[in-house]
Amino acid sequence: MSENQNELTIENSAVVLIDHQPAIAMVTAPPSQTELINNVTGLAKTAKILGVPTVLTTVGATGGPLDDPIFKEISEVFPDHKPIDRVTTNAWSHPDVRAAVEATGRRKLVMAGLSTDVCLAQAVLGALKDGYEVFFVSDCSAGVTREAHEDAKIRLTMAGARPINWTALLSEWTPEITSPERIALTDVLSRHGGASALWIDYVLAQGPKGK
Repeated sequence: MSENQNELTIENSAVVLIDHQPAIAMVTAPPSQTELINNVTGLAKTAKILGVPTVLTTVGATGGPLDDPIFKEISEVFPDHKPIDRVTTNAWSHPDVRAAVEATGRRKLVMAGLSTDVCLAQAVLGALKDGYEVFFVSDCSAGVTREAHEDAKIRLTMAGARPINWTALLSEWTPEITSPERIALTDVLSRHGGASALWIDYVLAQGPKGK
């Protein structure tokens, strides 16, 4: 396998998923909540299979009048990861979150969250201030309105963070399509890859042809 020359590699990056919770998702405006859940589940599965360190956070998940746990789709991927809960919109201000990121030893952070304009923006800006290189996954995030999402993307890009989508990230981590790492992601792409899933399913359906 050739050396990965991309900016983001399996070995140099860590993932931070911020506040993917049902109640928060209900007050954001992605193309659809179904698509948002699909995308972030694909990202979570990809990180898990490739062994990319992943930090999970929630805000107000317990201790209030109502519980609002992380998406079950994420907790099912990481059953041994307890999300770091807090009561502030800025996850980066929580010492346990920063400690968990520092423990990965990675300086390139891939971040996604709800909402783009509040919790994700504050965390990304905090990480940038502390010298991390940050990529934010736009299709695994959503703002309180579509305009808020777009405004936040511009703000974060101007601050030095870089946008990416989850399937582009998968390809960045595994650019060699014949590598064991890329092949291990076939089912993830088939189940969560949108248009890419159709191509994967078509190729798999061909199988070995008899003469």
